[in-house]
Amino acid sequence: MDIFDMLRWAADIGFQAVDITGYYFDGYPHKPEPSYLYRIKRQAHALGIEISGTGIRNDFTIPEKALRMKEKERVMDWIHVAADLGAPVLRIFAGQEKREGYTRAQVNEWFIQDVYDCVREGQSNGVIIGLQNHNDYMINSVVVTEIMNAITNPWFGLILDTGSYRQEDPYKAIEKTASYAVNWQVKEKIFVDGKEVETDIPRLFSIIRHSGYHGYVPIETLGAGDPKTKIKALYDQVIPELIK
Repeated sequence: MDIFDMLRWAADIGFQAVDITGYYFDGYPHKPEPSYLYRIKRQAHALGIEISGTGIRNDFTIPEKALRMKEKERVMDWIHVAADLGAPVLRIFAGQEKREGYTRAQVNEWFIQDVYDCVREGQSNGVIIGLQNHNDYMINSVVVTEIMNAITNPWFGLILDTGSYRQEDPYKAIEKTASYAVNWQVKEKIFVDGKEVETDIPRLFSIIRHSGYHGYVPIETLGAGDPKTKIKALYDQVIPELIK
């Protein structure tokens, strides 16, 4: 299945939008040719589907500045990819939870500046930069809140990953940080007391509604099983909550 197959399948299911992660594009991590991106954009339009976002892998906790600059260059390239696609949000990551020999305060000093530089580039191109909590450097709701409050720009926010709050009550953590969300990653599993369990979809969507969020809510399935079957099953759970 390539991106064009995926778009047709998503349209058949009934999805209103797709969030296409960067490594599914031909040539990733290199920036794709505009003509290829425009074909994807045209196909999505013909099928009545929006492109709600895209995302890449990066690590801004690397101490070596030269290596970190390569990571930033990739983000900058993909800001332009998002703009060419008409995607309003680019999803990026923080990096590793711990760096040997460096305190969190030291890492924050360069990390926040690097993210801020990307946010300014995003703003110049009409692309929101969304930083995803991913059970890494953004390890819990306290850290997420700290980072979100450090970069006060309307072109920056949180990609709230529901499956990555694993050190605290996940629903309370989601509730604490939902106001920062510019997009979501709703997963079929969530971690409660260290155990992976089924997400309480009605409870989760009650939190999302009360947060005031009105954008798209991407869903993601992981683990064993037929992806098409799993995605359709999660879609069928989510849709009744969206129309309440």
